[in-house]
Amino acid sequence: MRVLTYNLWGVRGDWPSRRTVIAAELRRLEPDVAVFQETVVQEEYDQVVDLLGHGYEIVHQIGRTADGVGASIASRWPMTNLRQRLLHVTTRVDAAEPWIGSVALVDVQVPEPYGRTLLVHFKPSWQFHLTYERELQARIVAQLVEDAVALEAPAHVVLAGDLDSGPESSMIRFWSGRQSLDGLSVAYRDAWEDVHGIENGQTFTAENPLRASGQIRFEIGRRIDYVFVRADQWGPTLGVTGCAVVLDQPVGGVWASDHFGVLADLEPPG
Repeated sequence: MRVLTYNLWGVRGDWPSRRTVIAAELRRLEPDVAVFQETVVQEEYDQVVDLLGHGYEIVHQIGRTADGVGASIASRWPMTNLRQRLLHVTTRVDAAEPWIGSVALVDVQVPEPYGRTLLVHFKPSWQFHLTYERELQARIVAQLVEDAVALEAPAHVVLAGDLDSGPESSMIRFWSGRQSLDGLSVAYRDAWEDVHGIENGQTFTAENPLRASGQIRFEIGRRIDYVFVRADQWGPTLGVTGCAVVLDQPVGGVWASDHFGVLADLEPPG
């Protein structure tokens, strides 16, 4: 099962050139399941359909801005039981972009030997000073997952997205089982760390000129995009056979987005 997370940066910049690069690479990588951030959906245009082509079911999530920017999920397999929630946990969360501070949970009917997989697309608040809000958001999402697991018993849980936090942050430490938050602890395996250990793996870097044109100043480079696999008391329920940072180099001088993507290959037990 090949899982991708990728922030598309909407249609900003030289979109026709960026579109050519992204579409070609997505069709080469052939993800089975993908979560996208900063996707544009308008009455006459669906960016995800445009880039992926045929063969995917697509869910566009709640909380889009007035110009159609938000988050989306795509899957080669049927998706059912979509649950969504806005995570505007304090007044500091920016309601002008409601999808930033949200989560979607959906069951993906992955064929055997995998079985039904709960896919969690989590987008916390991005601003540097909102560490507390990201902790609250992560705590809520983790409890939603634990409740779903207890009630519905999916075969696996995969959590992915642009999490806007480095591996050393409290929120990522929480997801990876290194600390608790407000009386709750969980353990998810970080696909990149499983394969590459402490290697850098940055997905948002100062070297990318599109990043330099955005809102965030003084960026030193961080790994902020993730694919996680939930572990039970015996360990992760899916093995990670590969993980790569993708769309991380210019093609013909064209950078695809201000983020790089993360692609993980997962295998069932045994």
